[in-house]
Amino acid sequence: MAAAPVWSVDPRTGKQREQVAVEATVQDVDAAVRAAHGARGALADRGVRSAFLRTAVHRLEAAKDRLVETADAESALGSIRLSGELARTCYQLRAFADIVDEGAFLDVIIDHPDDAAIPPVPDLRRYKVPLGVVAVYSASNFPFAFSVAGGDTASAFAAGCPVVVKAHPDHPALSELVAGVLREAAAEHGIPEGVLGLVHGFEAGVELIRHPLVAAAGFTGSVRGGRALFDAAAARPVPIPFHGELGSLNPVLVTEAAAAERAEAIGTGLAGSMTLGVGQFCVKPGLVLVPAGAAGDGLVKSLTDAVGGTEAGVLLDHRMRDDFLAGVSERAGLPDVEAPVTPGAGGEHTVSAGFLTVPAERLAEEGAYDVLLEECFGPVTVVARYESEDEATAVLSRLPGNLTATVHVSAQEAAGEGRGPDLLAALTPLAGRVLVNGWPTGVAVAPAQHHGGPYPATTSTSTSVGGTAIERWLRPVTYQNAPEALLPPELRDDNPLGLPRRFDGRLER
Repeated sequence: MAAAPVWSVDPRTGKQREQVAVEATVQDVDAAVRAAHGARGALADRGVRSAFLRTAVHRLEAAKDRLVETADAESALGSIRLSGELARTCYQLRAFADIVDEGAFLDVIIDHPDDAAIPPVPDLRRYKVPLGVVAVYSASNFPFAFSVAGGDTASAFAAGCPVVVKAHPDHPALSELVAGVLREAAAEHGIPEGVLGLVHGFEAGVELIRHPLVAAAGFTGSVRGGRALFDAAAARPVPIPFHGELGSLNPVLVTEAAAAERAEAIGTGLAGSMTLGVGQFCVKPGLVLVPAGAAGDGLVKSLTDAVGGTEAGVLLDHRMRDDFLAGVSERAGLPDVEAPVTPGAGGEHTVSAGFLTVPAERLAEEGAYDVLLEECFGPVTVVARYESEDEATAVLSRLPGNLTATVHVSAQEAAGEGRGPDLLAALTPLAGRVLVNGWPTGVAVAPAQHHGGPYPATTSTSTSVGGTAIERWLRPVTYQNAPEALLPPELRDDNPLGLPRRFDGRLER
């Protein structure tokens, strides 16, 4: 039987653009993984790694027009948004090149013998080494930043790990183009093209996670798909780390004082955040707790005016459109749920933004309203009106893990008066990033960033954004009483590589 074709599809029309590949067979997956495994030695030198990452940036920037045009044709996200995303992707690659050059990620620790200690301490030297081949599962909503050249791939390369990417079916043509650019960059530094494998097809993704030479995996997608792969990673004869981002509601709590102080601004800001990118951001605010009463009414009116003026948009594919329409219909059909602006079909290929309101008490107990506490991918949010602080707290206590949690407070509360500090403490167990008086859409690429959270937001405690994302693809190893001549240069007393390290308890830069 011939391999199934892989088509590039225009989400604006639903029509096929071109055939770009065929779905990978078991043999294709095996060949890609083995080629990646064989390329590990080419990434051993940190200087080569950082130079490769910088060359990848130059080549991606040089190919910008062609890449953005292809990305827009497959995603309908628009050239402005995609140009910014490509710039972000290049920034990530540069940032990881800097991290590789600095070397602190190796976490070098050297302890010389101390016979006076109880128990005695032998000569111990610790650093981190790459895990091996990393499987990367691309996301649909960020065809650059969370795809072939995205943060998972960049951080894996920085760690010294070759990568095999399972391309997302929503942008296969772009995936092929970006893979070609990265391979050309690798070739400039004598790195074999097998350092980056690319496979297409659902079954290929399943085979990839099972391959015995795959040492770890990164995933961004749905709860259902991510959990299936997570379970497969754990069920292997040798289980492997699976760093998956699965789903997030990203709750927002607006205090009564904040609503009274700036209802219009909060409503307008919420509208912009929940409709950004046609509501297809993983950190879209999907549940907003708003006080009942006049202050909350003003916020809802502002939200109504802003969302009502939003144009219909195209989702990433028609399956997502169908899921969105079914999801909002199910939610809107519940008793006591109202739609000040009705979300739904905006046209044959588009959807219109909207939001639903519900009394918060309906969400405080387990039952039919639990669906309102689940992510609905697209331009919709749920506004829960609470009568008391206890009611709002009861709803928060029922939420699963999230990528973000946000609180909007008044100026006095921000100064530490009232419940401000308590609210921050209440939100901290819910998410990996807690915001005050802001909106979660927009994830800065910075050393202190954390993009992750308690399950089901992610399956591990790691981040997929920021410099510490490299830690996912490393493992520590300690050498005990090893002669200096046998040690890797990173662990020698004279520090020939000039690495930051902790030497006999002292931090050395």
